Amino acid sequence: MKLLGIGSRINHKEYGKGVVTNVTSRHYWVTFIDGGLETLELDDTFEVIEAAEDEVDTVSFYEVEKSLRDILKKWSDVSEVISIADKWKGGKIILEPGDPNLQNKEMPIDTFFHKITMVRDRLRVMEQKINSSDLDEQSKIDLQQYITRSYGSLTSFNILFKLKTQQFVGQRSK
Repeated sequence: MKLLGIGSRINHKEYGKGVVTNVTSRHYWVTFIDGGLETLELDDTFEVIEAAEDEVDTVSFYEVEKSLRDILKKWSDVSEVISIADKWKGGKIILEPGDPNLQNKEMPIDTFFHKITMVRDRLRVMEQKINSSDLDEQSKIDLQQYITRSYGSLTSFNILFKLKTQQFVGQRSK
């Protein structure tokens, strides 16, 4: 079965005349003159009035967007949106010195959390730069171990993260 390209005109027994406006791996999106937008299975029955000759890329917009996000995440220093756990929103951190003559230090927990996630983002960028560098493999491995240990040291702050998938992960035991 040859897929219809975007711009193909069809006549459907139920919806009438329409134009193919998008094609996914499972559906045609067709805008009908009288019925508006409908999705039809690729093997649905309809009359082809005029087939567009263009090649059809059956990758959905969602798949393209996800691939682009993954590439940007891997190769850029653009950070993803990291959310603090709801129970900590609006809270504050109070550092109390052991000397009672000294003042406490307070800061919004959101500010502290932002600084923690920036450290993680910078570690990720450093990791990418090491991996793409001209260093010999043993030097890359040695530097990667320092980064992994740094992640491990930061696992104490995992309690602040809303999503478990965004938490710090140190070296996993085998």
